[in-house]
Amino acid sequence: MTATQTVPTDCGPTPEPARPSGAAEVADRFVSGDEDALAEVYREWGTLVQALARRALGDPCEAEDVTQTVFLAAWRGRGGFRPERGSLSSWLVGITRRKIADALAARTRRTELVATASSLLALDDGPPLTDPQTVLDRVVIGESMAELTEPQRRVLNLAYYEDLTQVQISQVTGWPLGTVKSHQRRALHRLSRCLQEDALVSCAA
Repeated sequence: MTATQTVPTDCGPTPEPARPSGAAEVADRFVSGDEDALAEVYREWGTLVQALARRALGDPCEAEDVTQTVFLAAWRGRGGFRPERGSLSSWLVGITRRKIADALAARTRRTELVATASSLLALDDGPPLTDPQTVLDRVVIGESMAELTEPQRRVLNLAYYEDLTQVQISQVTGWPLGTVKSHQRRALHRLSRCLQEDALVSCAA
């Protein structure tokens, strides 16, 4: 090379930085709000999430509900995913465990309501109801709920559907704790009385 020659400066196009591939690429798209990535994540991990839920809950329908809840929570909270702390699959499993715990707690509350109502149904003209679903249909879903006052219905809904404690209900409603306890106790007694008066068919006024 002579003194008059110059070193070529054009070495071709600058290579693009490496892009994440595979699971990392899907995770990046998921976090950025790509709905196609959400579908991919569901196809990849939905079976695992549902299997974990079914094993813990023992109920296929409940497991399906938990699975939907997990992916809805993951999508809404996708900004909280931190790849440096673990993989997307590990993050999903963590959400799954929390939602399973929530489902078990809600089931406990539901069973408590059934047990409380059943214990108050001391019918003289027939055997007491022992099927939880039958009692629950009458007590919670049936017409008898319409016989409660609005505060009573609100307390029961918060306790047995939102899975709130009496202290939490007090905080949400602004009512004194004693008032919350009174509404819940009176609601259960009123439901029981309605069921007794109506022979478990409908609640008379």
